[in-house]
Amino acid sequence: MKLWQKESTSTSELIEKFTVGRDKEFDLLLAKYDVQGSIAHVTMLGEVGLMTKEESDTAVAALQDIAKEIDKGQFSIAENVEDVHSQVEFLLTERIGDIGKKIHSGRSRNDQVAVDIKLYLRAEALAIKDEVKALFDLLIGQSEKYKSVLLPGYTHLQIAMPSSFGLWFGAYAESLVDDLEMLAAAYQVANKNPLGSGAGYGSSFPLNRTRTTEILGFASPNYNSVYAQMTRGKTEKVVAMGISCVAATLSKLAMDCCLYMNQNFGFISFPSELTTGSSIMPHKKNPDVFELIRAKCNRIQATPNELTLLLNNLPSGYHRDLQLTKEILFPAIEELKACLQLCRLMLSNIEVKDNILQDEKYKYLFTVEAVNELVNQGIPFREAYKQVGEQVEEGTFRFDLSKPLAHTHEGSISRLCNEGIQALMEGVLRKFNA
Repeated sequence: MKLWQKESTSTSELIEKFTVGRDKEFDLLLAKYDVQGSIAHVTMLGEVGLMTKEESDTAVAALQDIAKEIDKGQFSIAENVEDVHSQVEFLLTERIGDIGKKIHSGRSRNDQVAVDIKLYLRAEALAIKDEVKALFDLLIGQSEKYKSVLLPGYTHLQIAMPSSFGLWFGAYAESLVDDLEMLAAAYQVANKNPLGSGAGYGSSFPLNRTRTTEILGFASPNYNSVYAQMTRGKTEKVVAMGISCVAATLSKLAMDCCLYMNQNFGFISFPSELTTGSSIMPHKKNPDVFELIRAKCNRIQATPNELTLLLNNLPSGYHRDLQLTKEILFPAIEELKACLQLCRLMLSNIEVKDNILQDEKYKYLFTVEAVNELVNQGIPFREAYKQVGEQVEEGTFRFDLSKPLAHTHEGSISRLCNEGIQALMEGVLRKFNA
């Protein structure tokens, strides 16, 4: 029997299977947060007189025991139980009797699910932030380690100007800073408490929503009870936008690595155990990890779109459509964390080729250097450009590679400004504590 079911009604097995869908699978991820929300709610009920202090203390102690079971992997949702919220309440009632039947006073499954999801998304945003910071630190370290190793720069996939591995690694480090700006904004949206909004229209009970907000560590409540329910789906979509930004950076980095590993580039390589072979070609060392990071991260970038299509044109109030946000977003979060970890493993073991630009095919990388030399001698830029262009056309262009490259402005080969990038990252990280 379901919590909402009346004695005189029943639901067909087909309808039940269709409406529950994959909910139980994803509800297990919410179990610890459901208990946290229940502890906060029950504590508040005891303080406002809707439960006695003894009843509240008994319920909190039993809920803490359930939380320990969840942490140990000893919690499951029974076959005949609808969802995690029902399972927790049934366990509680089984263990402490009628006191367990009191914990739903002033609460709806609507605000219960909303607070569970916000607690989950807040925790996952912090976990992703930590994974991003670990990759960021590695990229900055590799940027410093290889700052003197030159690399061809490309525009339109045509050789353009000299770059360096210091610039390349540092570019992706700074990209992650901006990605975390988006995730930090999503964290702020998730860090507001919908508990106490009930089914979306509040309650006639004297609930203390400020108190549950304090207990759960939220920055503030979602004050308006109607809007608290409107944050369902919206919060998921905002978090999806945050993780999609991180995924976009990883996808681009993975594509670079696939190109640079290619024998026609040959800029980087990896130990054999981090690549895969071919069933027919003995020489192959395939970049399967980066190809899958690229593919998985491209799928993750579709998550905000998928949520938009699910949520578009829903009116205010709760709708069962919102149940499906979990099966769209939750797997994407897990995939992103895995991609961040694998990217870090790969880049920790990268092997960088030196003296790449000595190859004759890269000589035209230095045409801008030649133009700038002429400008420094007092020749107008357009005239200098014309002279060097004619040398290229005639096949007479040469540049002395022993000359140091005069790239000294902020963010150039000789001045990476990694300290500035690190300062930006520290500033963003502080936003997760606000």
